[in-house]
Formats: sequence, structure tokens, C-alpha cells
Amino acid sequence: MVRLRRVQLIAVTLGKVFFPSSSPAAQLLATFGTFAAAFLVRPLGGMVFGPLGDRIGRKRVLAMTMIMMAVGTFCIGLIPSYDSIGVMAPVLLQGFSTGGEYGSAATFIAEFSPDKKRGFMSSFLEFGTLVSYMLGAGVVAVLTAVMSQETLLS
Repeated sequence: MVRLRRVQLIAVTLGKVFFPSSSPAAQLLATFGTFAAAFLVRPLGGMVFGPLGDRIGRKRVLAMTMIMMAVGTFCIGLIPSYDSIGVMAPVLLQGFSTGGEYGSAATFIAEFSPDKKRGFMSSFLEFGTLVSYMLGAGVVAVLTAVMSQETLLS
């Protein structure tokens, strides 16, 4: 129950900052819709970055998508609110580099792992993903526990 409340709190905060609707329910739905759109765009990233990895090399594409993900993640904290830049605020939250990053990383690991350890080595990609989800949830839990709603909104 506490975990669900924290997720709702951060989603409500994002909704108030990035979506101008007067209805809290519409803000929450728009926030969750933004998260859903990011998952729907992933295959497009894979379709763009997969062939690119075949042409210019997986290592380069993997590095490029990792940089794109890092810049996008960093910029979430810098994106102005809807009041400042309008509809571009929620649009800037989107990106399709995840689809390219995950597919490139999986292929890269599988190609360069020894035959007898390929499955074991490839499992670290998913393990790392799950650990990062847990760390992200921990950061959100700490921030929502120590900060007021007004501080989170600012």
C-alpha cells in the first residue's frame, strides 16, 4: 500500500507539472499514458538501431544509445513545465533510444560471450535492468518520504 501511494504521488506530481488539465484524474491518466507511449515506441527504436548496428557496428550503436538514454534521463530534471514551453514539455519526455539500446546490448553480449557462457552472460542484461528499477524505486521512495509535495512540484 505504501509503495503504491509513493508511485501515485510521483505520478500525480509529474501530472501537475507536465499536463495543464484542471482534472487530477486527467493529469494522472496523461502521465501514465506518457509512460505507456515510451513502451510502445521501443520497437521503433529497435527497427532503427538494429540495422544501424549491422552497418556501423554494435559497439558504436550501443554507445550512442546509452548516451542518448543518459542525456534523456538527465534532461527530465531540466525540462520546463507546461506553463513555460507548452505541449513540448510532455513530448520531450519521450524517446525511442531504449529499444535500440536493449536490442543492441543483448546482441552485443551474445556475440562476444564464450559459447559455454552465453546464456549466463546474457542474463546480466536483464539482471541489471531489474536492479536499476529497484534503485530508481528506492530513490523515489526516499524523495517522497523526505520532501513535501510543494518541494517535489518545484
